[in-house]
Amino acid sequence: MSQPRVSIETSYGRIIVELESEKLPLTVGNFMQYVNEGFYQNTLFHRVIDNFIIQGGGFESGLIQKTTRIPIKNESDRGLRNKRGTIAMARVPNDPDSATSQFFINTRDNDMLDYSAEDNNPGYCAFGRVTDGMEVVERIEGVGTATVGEHHDVPMKEIIIEKVKLLNSK
Repeated sequence: MSQPRVSIETSYGRIIVELESEKLPLTVGNFMQYVNEGFYQNTLFHRVIDNFIIQGGGFESGLIQKTTRIPIKNESDRGLRNKRGTIAMARVPNDPDSATSQFFINTRDNDMLDYSAEDNNPGYCAFGRVTDGMEVVERIEGVGTATVGEHHDVPMKEIIIEKVKLLNSK
């Protein structure tokens, strides 16, 4: 069975992501529900940290936070490793089960974000990988950022997620 693929269409270009639905049914199901509802249309990549991540999926233009569904259980103990090009769920740092709509794409290997029972690290659940458009991720990663109110690492020019849609299976 082929894994679902989505297209993240941004003002900087298109990113194709393949999702691990068999391994991570709750996380992928949650993300796909937001995709199917059109939730991500005209949201922003609102947090960009060079040589770390690009994060989006929760704010509209002007850093207006969108209302989300209830958080999901963290599946990071069965997820992918947070390697360069993987997509993962963002969450509140001290609450492992707080992921809703926000996601990030790792722009380098971020092992410190992986689940580790021995280190008592709940981790961040990586649930797919970029299969096309990593150059778009890199362009976004390279933008200038600033602090806007309480938000850090905000791109100085808005990076719009125009839409996220399911692609036909391979």
